[in-house]
Amino acid sequence: MIEKVNIDSSGYLQFISYIKKKTGIDLSLYKEAQMKRRLTTLYEKKGFTSFRDFANGIDRSSELLNEFLDRMTINVSEFYRNKSRWDVLEQKVLPRLLKEHGQQLKIWSAASSTGEEPYTIAMIMSKFIPLDRISILATDIDENVIEKAKIGIYSERSINEVPADMKKKYFIKEGAGAYYRISNEIKKTVTFKRHNLLADPYPSAHLIVCRNVLIYFTEEAKEKIYRNFSQALKPNGTLFVGSTEQIFNPAEYGFEIEDTFFYKKMVKKCLNF
Repeated sequence: MIEKVNIDSSGYLQFISYIKKKTGIDLSLYKEAQMKRRLTTLYEKKGFTSFRDFANGIDRSSELLNEFLDRMTINVSEFYRNKSRWDVLEQKVLPRLLKEHGQQLKIWSAASSTGEEPYTIAMIMSKFIPLDRISILATDIDENVIEKAKIGIYSERSINEVPADMKKKYFIKEGAGAYYRISNEIKKTVTFKRHNLLADPYPSAHLIVCRNVLIYFTEEAKEKIYRNFSQALKPNGTLFVGSTEQIFNPAEYGFEIEDTFFYKKMVKKCLNF
């Protein structure tokens, strides 16, 4: 007989504690109202009536655990999302980074979901350097979406903003349906790994792209993540965030504004007397 998890009927806080012990994920660092609403919708759909029952269900079923992980992460993405910002990356930020650091740029796509973001970066980078010289690290907390990203099949809607030349060059239509597979050439430029922004060490990079994720975290968690991003960036490296994630006090984290939603790591200057 499976031992019941000790969570009371009102027990979102106890549920948080249980999930942290089971997965290492700290739900207390996500905005409570949004997360509770998302998870309540899931457990009611599955026939549970409380967080206590839901926890016991997760304890019995790895499939339910995976569904929980999918629901708590924000797996909504598309290629070239908010395209004008990607134009800034292509026309302003990448040329500077390549000029200052050469072709061996370290690029990290954090919270990369099903792969649209890192594959977009790779396509843009292909305009500057050969694909076999491009290396992008893409990470996410959800191993399920990582596996989907590795497969690289997307709906027609997901690739709606992809420029026609890139679509023709790097996507293959799958059968008679409205689905497209991204080319192996692009897939080879990206390495996918699991990573928890709130717990794991940060890899160093010249460019970090993390978009449309931080809005779901508490202010305390966001401050921690911004500081970690700043420490992970190389001198004059750039952080690219989403269109609802403007940093209002960038200097506090060692950043200066490079463009709207782009933040360059400031280099400390030594004074000579």
